[in-house]
Amino acid sequence: MTTQWRTIGILACTQIVSWGSLYYAFSILAPSIQRELGWSPTLVFGAYSWSLLIAGLVATPIGILLDRNGGQMVMGAGSVVCAIGFFLLSESRSPVAYVTAWTILGLAMSLTLYEAAFATINRRFAGAGRQAISTLTLFAGFASTIFWPLTQALNMSVGWRDSYLWFGALQLLVCLPLHLLLGREQPLSRRPVTVAQRGHTLAEAVRHPAFWKLAMAFSANIFVFSALSVHLIPLLQGLGHSARVAILVAMLIGPMQVAGRILERTVARNTAPQTVGKFCFSALPAALVAVLWFGTQAWAVAVFCILYGLSNGIITIVRGTLPQAMFGSENYGAISGALAGPALLAKASGPIIAAWVLGQGGTPTLLLGVLFGVAVASVGLYFAAIRGEAPRAITNSA
Repeated sequence: MTTQWRTIGILACTQIVSWGSLYYAFSILAPSIQRELGWSPTLVFGAYSWSLLIAGLVATPIGILLDRNGGQMVMGAGSVVCAIGFFLLSESRSPVAYVTAWTILGLAMSLTLYEAAFATINRRFAGAGRQAISTLTLFAGFASTIFWPLTQALNMSVGWRDSYLWFGALQLLVCLPLHLLLGREQPLSRRPVTVAQRGHTLAEAVRHPAFWKLAMAFSANIFVFSALSVHLIPLLQGLGHSARVAILVAMLIGPMQVAGRILERTVARNTAPQTVGKFCFSALPAALVAVLWFGTQAWAVAVFCILYGLSNGIITIVRGTLPQAMFGSENYGAISGALAGPALLAKASGPIIAAWVLGQGGTPTLLLGVLFGVAVASVGLYFAAIRGEAPRAITNSA
């Protein structure tokens, strides 16, 4: 087995477990948490949104740690932190303990999920890491397929508390040993330099206008995706579709995400990430136009779900490969972490703001119109970022 496939195999397993337990399981277990503890949805779901905010706040320092120490120790520590968070969550009986548990799990998200895995791949393979990232996202895309039914079965069998105990055990017994098997690699900054150029430092990247345009583009894009991920079925029902039809059509999204990643892995494998990103960002407002203009028609909703799924599947890869293409490999973890910070904050706020709009008497069409405007803004910001793109490397004066 080659080093690249070994790394992909390890990270694919840990990403499936981590995404499945940290992200997808909550939507299944949250109603049980609310019923047992008698808390408001604001507290139950708000603590989860708080964890996403924490993940965004610590993304940059975690990225710096990954650049310095590699994925073996950082992601291994993340497995331990994640287990602690799950164990505390399983024993939570007060709001303070519950929020504290999700605070710890927010830290674990930055230590274990895609940004950490992408930084690990980049640190090991540098410019050759794009195909590894693409392949990893293809396998990790099965996290929801595995963990939604698994979580449902666990919840019905042992309840939500023991479900989180099992997830904590998985982190210690599966993810921790696998992360330690990644081995240590030589930092990019210590490898032989074959050209008289180097990648950007974090300070140089954040001073470049393209960095902030790109950060805002990703943030606006993920704001729309996060809002729709929670509210899509009710929105479709508000447009006149039955729950059965809404769910059946929405089931297109998952396969389209996988299809998008396969297309990126094959058809677009030699296409620059900047070009692939043009499709991802443009597809989202196009999808929203279909449902805004013809939302009462099932075919239009199907078109929306196809474009939405393709875009969402591929943009994960773009987020992993574009920072290296624009700013170099040397400080990838820190730069990608800084880019991810605002996006994670937007991801946390999307469902909350969408719920507020609907709660204030807003119609589904109004909310979709607001999201369309945000999606158009993301396209404009993205094209402005790559048009004024930072050079991939800058002259090394050393």
